[in-house]
Amino acid sequence: MTDLACALRDLDEDKVLELVDERLKRGVSPLDIIAECNEGVAAVGDLFASGKYFLTELMFSGEIMQAVMARLEPLLATVGDEEQMAGTFVIGTVRGDIHDIGKNIVVSLLRSHGFKVIDLGVDVPAGKFVDMVRKTGAKVLGLSALLNTTYPEMKNVIDALKEAGLRDQVKVIVGGSIVSERVREYTGADAYATDAMTGVEFARKVYR
Repeated sequence: MTDLACALRDLDEDKVLELVDERLKRGVSPLDIIAECNEGVAAVGDLFASGKYFLTELMFSGEIMQAVMARLEPLLATVGDEEQMAGTFVIGTVRGDIHDIGKNIVVSLLRSHGFKVIDLGVDVPAGKFVDMVRKTGAKVLGLSALLNTTYPEMKNVIDALKEAGLRDQVKVIVGGSIVSERVREYTGADAYATDAMTGVEFARKVYR
């Protein structure tokens, strides 16, 4: 784990921002900085899941990431292609989870690549996802989570899409440090992503 990831894991905000600024001065890509931060975020999630960190620490890690993204977002616009791609992406953290760090990074990257992003926030019930997919006609739906207890809720959202007759019109990607191919199979999703750029590339393929 890098010094930046460790600082975020330890919730040392001043150190995190100092290391981010140092990397930017050296010309390190904002995506590489985000990747390091993601490692720290994953460690925070593990500590939360094990009971060593509590909701306060989880929320504070989110505040630190917001401060990091405030520095990086102006640079992310230069990462995408010049050609703007039309497409709507609905995203939210599933019910039972208030984590939004990774989701917010994905949202920033998607917007920098020209997508219209509808962010439903956190602790989102299945019905809200279904309603928004129906309303917008979005071809991609992102389900985000940090806690492994949310696997059944991810599956519940996809089952609700089937019941509503919408499953065939939307590709679903589950995202977060806890997801894997096994989770994708269990939930019935079309893809999974453990990093933000994988989600962006998936969306680009769907709308290509």
